[in-house]
Amino acid sequence: MAKAVFHKGQRVYVKPVATWAVIENVHPQWVKGVEEPLRVTYDTGLGRDFQAHELAAEDKEPQKPDLIETENWRILRAVNRLSADARDPRHPYPGTFPVVVTDEKDWGGWRVPMAEYDRDPTRVEHQSRIIANALRLMRVSRELIEFAQDNPHETPGQLLDLARQAEMVLAAIYHESAPPRVDAVVAAE
Repeated sequence: MAKAVFHKGQRVYVKPVATWAVIENVHPQWVKGVEEPLRVTYDTGLGRDFQAHELAAEDKEPQKPDLIETENWRILRAVNRLSADARDPRHPYPGTFPVVVTDEKDWGGWRVPMAEYDRDPTRVEHQSRIIANALRLMRVSRELIEFAQDNPHETPGQLLDLARQAEMVLAAIYHESAPPRVDAVVAAE
């Protein structure tokens, strides 16, 4: 018994011909006394009918590359030209301020207003290091989650708890679901 996998007018990739085509007609082969067709073939206008395993559906939504895989954030030092305190010795890097760069052209990213940097330069330097390394922490979190999922019986309890926390953090980053409140977690235990 077979059921139609594709429909008329659907764009499909025809594997034997290595090209894209539109299904012009769906041809079910019926047998008397049987409720479903024995076989379903698809006419794509390429000279012969194709079966479902020879076709592949077009992806509806193009997949965006994951930030964790494609980006590499880093700290770039910008010259602090406008500040009268540009050579202030209390600054960790006198005459400059950090810019966390998130693209290869060195323009996109995180910048801090000069007044805020002058107020507490050590704190801003620390924040820039946290932001620049956030993707690395996300990679570690993802690997921890995958390890715990692949080896649930061999993973120690504390590591499982850390994997659950990492999963909640990544869910919050990707807005998949709101992480449970702390009091709800405590009540569940």
